[in-house]
Amino acid sequence: MSSSATPIASIYRSANSALLLALTLVACAGTPHGPVASNVSAPPPASVQPAKLAATGAAAAPAAAPKAAPPAAAPAAPKPPPAPVPFDQAVVNAVDGVLSKLPPGKHLVVVDPLIDGVTGVQTVATKSIEMRIASLAKEKYPGVEIVPFTSEAVHQAPIVLVGTFTAVDKDNKTVGAREAYRFCLVALDLAQGTTVAKSVARAQPEGVDSTPLAAFGDSPVWTSDKQIQAYIASCQQAKVGDPINKSYVDGLVAAALVSDAIEAYNHQEYGRARELYIAAKSSPQGDQLRVFNGLYLSNSKLGARREAEDAFISLVDYGLQTNRLGVKFLFRPGSTGFAFEGNSDYVMWLHDIAQEADRSKSCLEVTGHTSATGSAALNDRLSLLRAEYIRVRLAQDAPGLGPRMIANGMGSRENLVGTGADNASDALDRRVEFKVIPSCA
Repeated sequence: MSSSATPIASIYRSANSALLLALTLVACAGTPHGPVASNVSAPPPASVQPAKLAATGAAAAPAAAPKAAPPAAAPAAPKPPPAPVPFDQAVVNAVDGVLSKLPPGKHLVVVDPLIDGVTGVQTVATKSIEMRIASLAKEKYPGVEIVPFTSEAVHQAPIVLVGTFTAVDKDNKTVGAREAYRFCLVALDLAQGTTVAKSVARAQPEGVDSTPLAAFGDSPVWTSDKQIQAYIASCQQAKVGDPINKSYVDGLVAAALVSDAIEAYNHQEYGRARELYIAAKSSPQGDQLRVFNGLYLSNSKLGARREAEDAFISLVDYGLQTNRLGVKFLFRPGSTGFAFEGNSDYVMWLHDIAQEADRSKSCLEVTGHTSATGSAALNDRLSLLRAEYIRVRLAQDAPGLGPRMIANGMGSRENLVGTGADNASDALDRRVEFKVIPSCA
């Protein structure tokens, strides 16, 4: 690995002081060719030929009519997506497609935890892929050393693997009935600042466990987060040779701390998780959804109710600023009543959403969503009734907000997961969303 300074490597060195502070808080078309050579002499220019013919007494031949241009070729039809293969084979195909294309030599490699390419959620399946990457590297690629994704490792400018594992339909799109999983895996060389390898595979849904890991399954709020979007773009939109997405690079220090915090929370080490989330928030690009969710969850688990509510208010403000705040209220099947009526968390969530929206004088659209199970007409009706129920509850907490809200039902038309499992794996499909609208009329 080159030790020379590069633009991206310098970013890490310039961020070193911020990182040390955070860690202290935790510890305490090809080359153009000329004409092809030929043994056949080129014909003289057309302007010379008539004079040459006249000198020999021959009649000048009429000029040949120009040939009609050939019809333009029809654009090639897009190739259909490859047939999905069993889950483990898809993982092997994708990993081999990346690790086998790394430049020659020894490589220090970290895996930035893989995510769902729509929701940004880490699942049992993505975690198992990470473990499989490590085992395949050890078995087949002696030049690849996989090390944990930590801030210290990031500062060594390693190769970073990023990947998305996303449920798709038969046309490889994240709409309609999901029939397979699209697996994208990319290698980013931090020292060179470029994408050096990419592979895409498709997996059959059988044997895929898309249950969210605890830190994601427990999170109350979902919204589109710029750091997650930068991660997804670094995988799905990148081509080999492209420079690495700058927003992704800028957030790597925070991402490493968040990764450690998520791991601690998943192992029920809530005190350590909170310390790591606090450190992540203090680092560059630390104001992000995963941090606010993590601070809410870890404080809740530690019984720090006031700190938890402060974190939830930050979540609400973040969602309202990005104009998308999805909250996971769990309703009884086929009902507008909460599954756990009187849930103190729900009472607090509703109060804080109402107060923050009222304080900002926002006009809100409250939209209910359902999974695809059941008829479309029933789901449309049920999602609207649930949105109306939430609207009424918010108006009770903040009467001034009442006239500035409308309720809407989307049924299953905007599913994020779309598998129709109706369990913890697709809870986001049964969310209630709050969007700021430009007019209260």
